[in-house]
Amino acid sequence: HIYVNQPERQTQNRVIKFFQEALGYEYLGNWEHREGNSNIEEDYLKDFLKKQGYEDKIIRKAIGQLKKTATQQHKSLYDKNKEVYQLLRYGVDIKSSPSEQSIHVHFIDWNNSENNHFAIAEEVTVVGKHIKRPDIVIYINGIAVGVLELKRSRISISEGIRQNLDNQKKDFIQDFFATIQLVMAGNSTQGLRYGTIETPERYYLEWKEENPEYDHNKKSDIPRTLPREKCEKSDNILDCDIYRFLNKERLLEIIHDFIIFDAGTKKVPRHNQYFAVKAAQKSLKK
Repeated sequence: HIYVNQPERQTQNRVIKFFQEALGYEYLGNWEHREGNSNIEEDYLKDFLKKQGYEDKIIRKAIGQLKKTATQQHKSLYDKNKEVYQLLRYGVDIKSSPSEQSIHVHFIDWNNSENNHFAIAEEVTVVGKHIKRPDIVIYINGIAVGVLELKRSRISISEGIRQNLDNQKKDFIQDFFATIQLVMAGNSTQGLRYGTIETPERYYLEWKEENPEYDHNKKSDIPRTLPREKCEKSDNILDCDIYRFLNKERLLEIIHDFIIFDAGTKKVPRHNQYFAVKAAQKSLKK
């Protein structure tokens, strides 16, 4: 198969192009030599908040609150990540002065995906106790929400998963993961595997599109199921997984509705749990 012998660089180039052309993400560039790479890129977040009509003073204070929450040195990664998640999901109340009424600031528009700025950067050099460089980082409004390590086809995804786990250790770039919701690894023969912060390797999941897709061209309710290797935008298994799992609407939905913090363990859904909930919602509506 044409993808089997692709070196890592070619796989990465193809995946970046796919994010842009199939999913409509902006490519921010190769950030290997860019200084000050952060999990909260203030310029992009400011731009988003300005477009929502917030005043400069409110924006400054809201970003300050988010950054402060993400950089608490005395807290564990789990606790920091949980507090950041609450700010991202529910927003934050900010007062421009003590006598003023507080204003509720949302960092992400959960209801309208197109109102957000979805972007990726590659080779993102992050300075921690040691320097690390995730292959691809996914940003929503300048906030890093996903990390993806890519391997060439002949190298197992497990190597990418182990890289992610190392990066989350205190000795490396643990602080960067305070905002991260999805931690992923992939190659062109095995597709994508995903977990979240501190997910052990054995619990990384494979996304399978089990829900039937309806053919809207025909006036029929007969479901058609696409095999995992075939999807609307590519015949490559990795592209296909990325298209289904990381399209803008689903990424927002998974982060907003399907992440739980359970007694010290952060969890994401298996595909069958996700589709069971969707089916239950449908029948409840009926």
